[in-house]
Amino acid sequence: MTIIQTIILSIIEGLTEFLPISSTGHMILASSIMKIQDDTFVKTFEIAIQLGAILAIVMLYAKRFFQGFPIYFKLGTAFLPTAIIGFLAYPFIKAYLFNSVIVAVSLIVGGIVLILIDKKVVNQQSKTDVLESITYKNAFFIGLIQCVSMIPGVSRAAATITGGVFNGLNKKQATEFSFLLAVPTMFAATGYDLLKTPIIFSKQEIILLAIGLIIAFITAWIAVKIFLKIVENYGFKHFGYYRIIIGIVFLIFLRF
Repeated sequence: MTIIQTIILSIIEGLTEFLPISSTGHMILASSIMKIQDDTFVKTFEIAIQLGAILAIVMLYAKRFFQGFPIYFKLGTAFLPTAIIGFLAYPFIKAYLFNSVIVAVSLIVGGIVLILIDKKVVNQQSKTDVLESITYKNAFFIGLIQCVSMIPGVSRAAATITGGVFNGLNKKQATEFSFLLAVPTMFAATGYDLLKTPIIFSKQEIILLAIGLIIAFITAWIAVKIFLKIVENYGFKHFGYYRIIIGIVFLIFLRF
């Protein structure tokens, strides 16, 4: 993998990880277009740079995490379904679902869902004054819906935002809960993936990994800030249109 490819993949990871457009899907599509060899280092690189994106959320929401324990219990409840189903389904997902066609179709279907969600959430008032007051039942169901995002191209953010909207949160709360839930979910998924991957890298590969982590952190920080403003002012529909367009374009690319 070249340094240019490293920079491109890292920017894509940071920009897409917390947006409802599927970071995994974009990474698979970008790797396919750039014809990056799918070796051990590339697989580990794509997993490890997620830590840079996670760190951006931890720092942006540090105050929220230090406010008290209630939010940890709610996030733990939401994470539980993903932990159980993810552990059981991991071998099947890795073996059969990581391909470009599934990603493209998932992007299109998810885009349609986001457009419909946007119509539902326009005038929706939250059932809770503050995010920490979300019930354990609602948190659990958001986590259950998050499990759908194990299909590449669905998007963890899109799934959790959808779950939040259908469990009484307004668009800003659903988005912020998605950000917060990303921390335990991604730490667990990334850590599990890294434990199952042999890590023996050259000095050059370590440098590429360090560059990737830094770029993913910076771009994720910027993306989250901008995304919140877009959601408040314009909702989710534009992300839905984007998903449909890129999914169709990539299906055409695969065909020809």
